[in-house]
Parts: sequence; C-alpha cells; structure tokens
Amino acid sequence: MERAPVDATAPESIMSPMQEPTVAALPNPLLRYLLATRPAFLSMTAMAVVVGLAGAGASGVRLDPALAALTAIFAVVAHAGVNVLNDYYDGLSGCDDANGERLFPFTGGSRFVQNGVLSLAAVGRFGYALLATVVLAGLWLTAHSAPGLLAIGVAGLFVGWAYSVPPLALQARGLGEVAVVAALALVVVGADFVERRAFDFAPLAAGLGFALLLADVLYVAQFPDRRADVAAGKMTMVARLGAADARWGYALIALLGYGWALAMIASGRLPALALIALAPAVPSFLAMRELWANAERPQALGPAIKTTIAAALSHGALMAAALAFAR
Repeated sequence: MERAPVDATAPESIMSPMQEPTVAALPNPLLRYLLATRPAFLSMTAMAVVVGLAGAGASGVRLDPALAALTAIFAVVAHAGVNVLNDYYDGLSGCDDANGERLFPFTGGSRFVQNGVLSLAAVGRFGYALLATVVLAGLWLTAHSAPGLLAIGVAGLFVGWAYSVPPLALQARGLGEVAVVAALALVVVGADFVERRAFDFAPLAAGLGFALLLADVLYVAQFPDRRADVAAGKMTMVARLGAADARWGYALIALLGYGWALAMIASGRLPALALIALAPAVPSFLAMRELWANAERPQALGPAIKTTIAAALSHGALMAAALAFAR
C-alpha cells in the first residue's frame, strides 16, 4: 500500500529546523530503514539499561561487560520495533496522515510513510522483523542468565506490541503512559536481572521514577497531535481530557516520578547521593510552565517537549552516576 508524498513545505505542516525525510534526501535504502526506527529516541531505552546495570553494580553484583552490551543492544532493537510498529498502525488509522500540527521530529510519527520514503507494508514488515529478532536474542540471553528473564522479556514485548496494535491499542485507549511506565520499568528490571540472575526490588527503586518521567515525554508530545488523534479515533489521555485539563496530568506524572525517587531515598532503598537525581525537577518545572501557557498552541510546544526529554534523560544519568559512586 503506497502513500502519496506529503509536501513538507505546505503551510499546514508546522516544521522544526530539522527537515522531514524525503526520497531524494535518503537514496540509501539501509539508511532509510535505520532512520525509520527514530534512533534519537532510542537513547531513552539505552539509559534505562544503564540505570538497571548501575543498580545491579551498586548491589555488589559483578557486571559482565559482554552481557551488558548485548542487553543494551537488544533492548534498543526492541524499542526500535515498537517505534516502527507505532508508525505502521498510525498509518493505518490515518492519524499521522491528517496531522497538520505536528512538531517534527517529536510528534506526528517518523513521516517515512506519509512522505513516500517507505511503503506502509514495508514499515509493517520491518517492525515485526525487529521484534522477531528480539525474541531470538532474548532466548539466547535467557540461556546465559536465568529462566526468569524469559518472563520479563515476554511481558516487555507484549506491552510494546499492545501499545499500538489492535484490539488492545493501549495508547488509543488513554493507557499509553501506563504502557510506557511498564515497558521502561521492565527494561530496568531486565538489565538488572541479566547480571543478578534473580529478581530484586533494587531496579524498581532506581528506575520507576525514571520510567514515569519518560511517560511525561509521551504525554507532552500528545498535545500537538491532539486534534489529529481525535479525528482518527485515537483517544490518548490528552485527547480525552482536552488541552486545558490535560495540563494537570503532566504535573502529576512529574510529581510521581520525582516523588518516587525521594521516597526511595528517604526509606534507605537508594543512597543519599541519589538526591542529585532530583535536580532535573527544575527543568521539568520550566517545561510545565511552557505547557501551561501554550497547551492550545501546538507550534509553541517545541521547547516544552525538548526540556521534558532533557529532564528525563538527566534524571536517569544522575541516578546511574549516584548508584555507581555510592557503591
């Protein structure tokens, strides 16, 4: 199923300084498929792995560098598959096609289908191929770790698949944030489990706050997509609440994220040094102010989205550093 290219210069398309993909700009087929995974956003999963490994190391577990590297690679490939499938099913529903208020590259999908760089069918095949690769890799990792890793992997893949794919399509039911928290928490737990070879509360103590802050990245990105999502029947949480009321949700998720970390420090589950991971609460507050002022103005939300991403990644990096030094 081929899609007609979209004119990226059309007035209804709100463009960022980064240009949308085109056939002319991407003559290399391999590069097209690589960029279709939205690689810049895969850093979120990579950071979740780092937090999980840091937590295991802080507990006195001796890390295996080869297993750690493979865990990170396979987790990132899984995230890539979820991204590609999200583009595929958003292409089927038509919400990305109709999105004239997108802020590329943060919202509105990768635009590879809409701009005719890849066919919708090719994107669907690619997404499922990536997830199939992760299944095989997960079985190999399980054989070199412990059987419990299989349950973590199955749960993670199920959540990633259910995020976009009918009949569950969790994001379209207003449960996208719950899915993101579950998926990223499972990545942290999985990275810890590969090294520890047992379940422990430590990765949740270190990683649940980070997962919540990453959910806020998804949440704020839904504001520019809101009208197109509603038109396509994709009822995300922001689409359900409306721009004005949905602003409160951003503050609540951020409060839960930083509140979890603070509670874990206060209870002794995390070292006192982990207080430095609360510093990104300042940029989170600044992003919230931007969102509060511009919730109805999608073209003005770029700074809020960028700051939310920076705050979440900074929290993860500082948490991992605190755990590494506390050891």
